[in-house]
This record gives sequence, C-alpha cells and structure tokens, in this order.
Amino acid sequence: MTDKDDLKLLIVDLKKQREALEAKESKLKSLEEELKEILAKASKVSVEEAKKLLLDQVQIDLTADIAKKIRAAEEKIKLEANEKAKAILVDAMRHGATSYVAEFTVSSVPVANEEVKGRIIGREGRNIRTFERETGVEIEIDETNEIRLSSFDSVRREIARRALEELLKDTRIQPSRIEEVVARIKTQMDDVLLEEGKKIAEMCGVYNLPLDILKLIGRYKFRTSYGQNLGVHTIEETKIGVALANEIDANVETVRLGCLLHDIGKVVTDEEGTHVDAGVAVLKRHGFPKEVVSCVAEHHEDRQFTSIESVIVWTADAISGSRPGARYEPHEGYVQRMGKIEEIAKNFSGVETVFAFQAGRDVRVVVKPDEVDDDKLTILAHDIAKRLEKEAEYVGQIKVTVIREVRATDTTVAR
Repeated sequence: MTDKDDLKLLIVDLKKQREALEAKESKLKSLEEELKEILAKASKVSVEEAKKLLLDQVQIDLTADIAKKIRAAEEKIKLEANEKAKAILVDAMRHGATSYVAEFTVSSVPVANEEVKGRIIGREGRNIRTFERETGVEIEIDETNEIRLSSFDSVRREIARRALEELLKDTRIQPSRIEEVVARIKTQMDDVLLEEGKKIAEMCGVYNLPLDILKLIGRYKFRTSYGQNLGVHTIEETKIGVALANEIDANVETVRLGCLLHDIGKVVTDEEGTHVDAGVAVLKRHGFPKEVVSCVAEHHEDRQFTSIESVIVWTADAISGSRPGARYEPHEGYVQRMGKIEEIAKNFSGVETVFAFQAGRDVRVVVKPDEVDDDKLTILAHDIAKRLEKEAEYVGQIKVTVIREVRATDTTVAR
C-alpha cells in the first residue's frame, strides 16, 4: 500500500472515533438532563428555583463572612479611635498650662529695707491701723523683705496692694495720705478691671472686645468657683478648647470666644436667673454671634448641643474644672463663712463698714458717729457678738471691735 492509501485509512478511522465521541457526548447530556429532572422532582423545585436556592446559600455565606470582617474592622477602628482621642485630649490638656497668677488670700509687696517698714507702721502703729481700717485688709510685717496683705476678698486685697505700692513710692506716709490714696484707688477700680480684662482676653488670643465686656472679664481675677480662680480657669479652658478645635477642624474662633465668655454670667450682678441665663443675656445685648451664644447657653448641658463647637467648650470646661487639684471646697466655704460674718454685723443700725480678719476671729466694725454715740458702742459690740454666736459658723472665739471716729475740719479764708 502507498502512503496515500494509509492516509485515507487514517482519516476514516478518525471520523469513526469522532462519531463515537459525539455519540458519547450526546448520551452524557441526555443523562445530565435526566439527573437534573430527577433531582428537581426529588426536591420538588424547578431548575431555576434550585439555582436560586444555591445562589441564596452562597449569598448567606458571603454575608456572614462580610459581617465578621466588618465587626473586626469596627473593633480595630474603636481601639484606634480611643487611642487617638486620648492622645488628642492629653495634648490639649498640655496646652492648657498658664502663667496667669491669681492669689487666693494673700498678696505680697516687696520692700527695700527696714526703714520702709517703719514708715508703714508709723508712730505707735497709727499708719498701719489707718491702712487696715480703710482697706479692710490685714497687714503682716516680719523679718522678710516683703509685706503681706491678707484678706478673703480679692477686690479689697487688690485695692490694698495698689495703694501700698503707691505709698511706698512716696515718703509722705501718714494717716491722711493713706486715706487719700486708698479712696482714689477705690474710684479707679473700673480701670483696674479693664486692665485685668485685657490681660485675660489677650492671653486667650481675643482682641477688640467691647469695654463693658472687658470690665466683666476683668472681674474673673477676683472671682472663684470651688476654690478655682475664674481667670485661671478661663485661660486654661480656652487653650484646651482651641487645641481640640484645631485637631478636629472645628471653628476655632467660635470655640475661643465660647470658652472665654462661658462663665461671664458669674460676674454679672444685674441679671436674674442662673449664671448661664445671665451670660446669654449679656452676650445677646452686645450682639455676639449666635454660635458663640449657643456655646455659652449649652456649656452645662442645660440645652441640647447644637454644634461641635458647643461640645468642645463643654469638654474643655470639664477638663479644666475636674482635673486633680483644680477645685477644692475648703476655700469656697471659707469665703462664704467670712462673708456671712460680715453680713451679720452689717445688719445692725448705724454700722457703716465691717471687716473680718484672722479667718473671722477678729471683726472690726466702723460705725456712723452721728448715729452711734460713745455710750452705745459697748452695747453694740455686745449685741453683735451675741448675734455672731447664734448665727455665724466659726471656730474658737470672735473678737468684736467697734470703732467710732469723730473728725472736725475747717478751712482758712483765702487771702
């Protein structure tokens, strides 16, 4: 046989093999259809329904797997978010450090030498007695190179400090001069409040506020809440709030003003209601933005938060007020007790002024000489002491000193 004949035989054989394979493929497809029909009948569902059931089962498996992954991702995010939040708060608290100084009950005035101390004391102590009577502040002089002024009332102590500093620059220290200087400083307290208000506002990064608002802010230095000085608290809170606002891209200026003004109602005396209501009324009267007013209105959660800035002001206030050592009750209670002692003595007829010294153990009462004569002094001192025994909270004994001073003045005729 030739090669051509062999090729023909090979082609015929391949055709037969192909026909056999096609026959087997057709038989397999037929068997597959029969099996599908048998399975469909056994499960009582159609082929399409079977496909749908299979896809549904796959979807359920996928959903469960996705849910597991989502839960794992959420846990990871929460953990990272908590750590990030802690880092932000710690960093913000670090920014709250302030160098603003506020004395609580004692102010110190440096002196050059012993001779200056002698001039302050005066002959037989007349100068120091006059100074304490006019200011209501106790002077302590010892071997150190400073004079300490002690009083629970910060405003009195500030007046006394400024008056003493002015007197130290002048060699004419005598009772009439002391009275003159103290009286002038008292009339200048508006300027003092304005000066302190500017200082606090500038430390918070706020400028160009209305003068009336600056004077109110100046009162922060002379106001405490649970022993925490309001000026120190405000500066600290503002720095914390600004740091938080920068971290989360909130409105920094709204937070800055909200923190600076959040407790302004505590130094307002002509508004009714809580300090929050008083603060809101003052800010509205001066035309502050409603976002800032909302921060003040919501900083004690009296109202629902309306912005992230309000939440930041509340958070910063809580951090500053609740940190260890920020506030303490004893000082607040001490101020209230001293104020009550003075108020009891002031209620007597003919009393002009009352000053409590030595933690309330020494009370000095200055009377109006035209209403209380010398015969009534002893009786008045006795009555005040008895009233204090019944109504005042004190430890030990209270010494009551009633002072009646009569002066006569005249003026020569001009030539």
